[in-house]
Amino acid sequence: MDKLTPLDRAHGVMETGGDADRLRFYERLADAELFLMLAAEAQGDRIDPKVFPVGGENYVLVFDRIERLAEFAGQITPYAALSGRAIAAMLSGQGVGLGVNLGVAPSSILLPATAIDWLAETLTARPQKLTGRPTELRPPRSVPQAVLTGLNIKLALTGGLARVAYLAEVRYDDGRDGHLLAFVDAIPGAEEALGQAASEALVFSGIEIGEIDVAFFAASDPICARLGRIALRFDLPEPLQSTPRPSPPGMDPDRPPKLR
Repeated sequence: MDKLTPLDRAHGVMETGGDADRLRFYERLADAELFLMLAAEAQGDRIDPKVFPVGGENYVLVFDRIERLAEFAGQITPYAALSGRAIAAMLSGQGVGLGVNLGVAPSSILLPATAIDWLAETLTARPQKLTGRPTELRPPRSVPQAVLTGLNIKLALTGGLARVAYLAEVRYDDGRDGHLLAFVDAIPGAEEALGQAASEALVFSGIEIGEIDVAFFAASDPICARLGRIALRFDLPEPLQSTPRPSPPGMDPDRPPKLR
């Protein structure tokens, strides 16, 4: 098994890269399942993270593998398994930073409270709703590879929310040019999550390409045949078949756990 995690690899690239690589690291952090060290067992949706003072600032600690938390703690310790985005939402405005994999992994890093506040704000930005009728569709010739890579990664996390997505350059009836990401046969209620995934892929790519508008169509819509001929296609993975179970507290960033 590869001992390096996606967070390790993103951190390694960030150390020798630029601003775009730093954004990628934060994106991997937001998407990861993290194990947050607690001072006491969780009580319902209320948790009490263990706080460590470092250099006059307070930090809570997270690890991207349970084995790493155990190695750091050296003993049985309570924890909560949460998404990185839920932890950022929980800590936003609290003046508390985040210690990631401290001393037990290549991705060991201290992120100050200002960085966590920025991440939480970035993740809560919602794409704007636009109106306009496409009059011309073209292949997406001007989309940077970093954006395509970001879309590939994000859409791979949305398995089951739509069948397929198409990316094309577009001109609207008001003369505006842009890029269109069209989802086909999205399940009811998934529009916001898919739009947010597209928005984050663009933000965390660190590259300005103008706009990516998101639209939703049924497979029977005539525009899908046009997109199939000229657009770049993203096949979304099929959802894993598993027994439904309630989501643990904190996995929904819109309802992060409460601090005790």
